[in-house]
Amino acid sequence: MSSHASPVGGLVTRHLLWQLGVALVARLVLNTSRRMPYTFAPTFSRGLGVPLTPITSLIAINQATGLLGPVFGPLADRWGYRFMLLLGLGLLAVGMLAGAAFPSYAALAVAVTLAGLAKIVFDPAVQAYVGEKVPYHQRGLAIGLIETAWAGSSLVGIPLVGLLIDWGGWQAPLWALGGLALLSVGLVGRLIPGDHHPHATSGGRASYGQAWRRVKRRPAVWGMLAFTFLACLANDAVFVIYATWLESGFGLTVVALGTATIAIGVAELTAEGLVAGLADRLGLRRATTGGAALVVLSYGLLPLAAHSLPLALVGLFVVFLAFEFSFVAAMSLFTEVLPAARGTMMASNLAAAGAGRVVGALVGGVAWLAAGLVGVSVVAAFASALALACLIWGLSRWRSKSTG
Repeated sequence: MSSHASPVGGLVTRHLLWQLGVALVARLVLNTSRRMPYTFAPTFSRGLGVPLTPITSLIAINQATGLLGPVFGPLADRWGYRFMLLLGLGLLAVGMLAGAAFPSYAALAVAVTLAGLAKIVFDPAVQAYVGEKVPYHQRGLAIGLIETAWAGSSLVGIPLVGLLIDWGGWQAPLWALGGLALLSVGLVGRLIPGDHHPHATSGGRASYGQAWRRVKRRPAVWGMLAFTFLACLANDAVFVIYATWLESGFGLTVVALGTATIAIGVAELTAEGLVAGLADRLGLRRATTGGAALVVLSYGLLPLAAHSLPLALVGLFVVFLAFEFSFVAAMSLFTEVLPAARGTMMASNLAAAGAGRVVGALVGGVAWLAAGLVGVSVVAAFASALALACLIWGLSRWRSKSTG
């Protein structure tokens, strides 16, 4: 651990709060950039004069970049978290500004791909940085705060992108996000100090081998990564069908479906706030396992809400609140699992989440066609129960020095 690892007096200092604030803003820009093609694919299609299918293909590429996380994790442990933060934001700035300056499908492909890469470079590095700088007993607070950028991108970032498109056309948000990424580069460069990691050895291959040997030697890590994979599989199985369920079951219009999406964003923001405010008091182990148990229960009870729209919306709210709470609490916990290779651990966690979401999207569609909401709920509840079992197994094989 570097000489800056422990804040004065074991508490989060004012300077560190500024660093967390910059990280929050930067992640808001990153998440908005990554989520933008999902919402505005038809707009980009019309603006470029290409069919919708090529645009949605870019979304698939954007998601697939998450699987490259383990490639970049050991680099963060070797080169330092500040370097990776700047690299991620630099990739985002280049991508967004290229897409804005050259209005072509190829340039947009570069923009979307680099936005995906930027997130997998930046996110594990910022989580690992928090793990190194913030005392364990305040880790839930810090991670919960910076994770509000995920819900914030849905509730604030995407609506602002819509206003920019309405005002200046489809290229306007690319200019804005590229400029904000450059501003974030400057703020990160000024506020976050350089760091080095004595755990890394000379030579890139040795660094990778050393990082992965640490992962391989810890059975607890594999249990926790299995938890992430299965939890995200279950969540996306529900996420990909909820709009179809509400539309077919209750005749919701597009506008009403948009309102339901806002409700999910509010649930995520509430969960992230709860992690920030409660997880450290409860203890990260207890918060994560308790949240995961609530997730299993919420999926299992979801079919009971199938005959009432208010109950359906409440059910979805509880499902996404419980999932986001357990997921963010787990993320806070996982920052302490491999202190000597935090970047590798958090990048692997991000890759496990991405793989789970891909499989969950496929499984959710099949389960819906086969057995409707009941089928999807059974799959989600079963996968979540397996996730909880993997988490408990992993935690039973891990002892944190920070918690004694």
